[in-house]
Amino acid sequence: MTASIRFEGVRFTYPSGVEALRRVSFGVEPGERVAIVGQNGAGKTTLVRHLNGIHQPTAGTVLVGGRPTTGRSIAELARQVGYVFQNPDEQIFAATVRADVEFGPRNLGQAPDEIAARAMKALEQVGLAGQAEVHPLHLSLSERKRVALAGVLAMGTEIVVLDEPTTGQDARGVELIAGVVESLTAQGRTVIAISHDMDFCAEHFDRVIVMAKGEVMADGGPRDVFTQTEALRQAAVEPPQLLRLAGRLGWSRRPLTAAEFVDAYQER
Repeated sequence: MTASIRFEGVRFTYPSGVEALRRVSFGVEPGERVAIVGQNGAGKTTLVRHLNGIHQPTAGTVLVGGRPTTGRSIAELARQVGYVFQNPDEQIFAATVRADVEFGPRNLGQAPDEIAARAMKALEQVGLAGQAEVHPLHLSLSERKRVALAGVLAMGTEIVVLDEPTTGQDARGVELIAGVVESLTAQGRTVIAISHDMDFCAEHFDRVIVMAKGEVMADGGPRDVFTQTEALRQAAVEPPQLLRLAGRLGWSRRPLTAAEFVDAYQER
């Protein structure tokens, strides 16, 4: 059973005195796909880093699987929460792509055959099976981001957190990552993504949380959230491009995907 997540009145202040989170409260049910959006400095990354113990709340409680994260080690939480960093070079360290992806399941105590199978399956998912013996630093940034993603996929965690997964990806890379999100959802696993790519969020996530200045400004389905003008203004977020185009064309329907846009056009 995938673990639930709860943030209850969470505050976080950095040693410098900057208050990054202010009274954040919401829950994520098992198997949900949640995108967290907002401008840089909104508190998005600070928030999700509470899930794997990198940060501990200054006040309030973070629960994963019904248990507070406080007092639990990063190693313990990593068995439940897989975190793909925005910068893959903070995560990749091994001499080959295969060795890097195998590191996580090996730390979980998997048998050698299982480790190898998990690593290759993960590399196939992200389109890098043919690069297994290459040094990661010989790959492009977009490919290194997918190596880091494969490393988390190989661990089989109940919760997967993606920090800016589509940044630097070409169309094929975005398609591969979208396929990973869909696959994780089909397995009943929870996916949380931080993203500035509103089109990606609208098409592949069932719920969008808008943050600004360390607080939640809006929370709901993408069709609802992306029409909340004031919340988006405070967060410096633009709605997905097709929704904006439909608005400028004076349409009453607000399509979020290309298929919906075509349907709305044909109706007219």
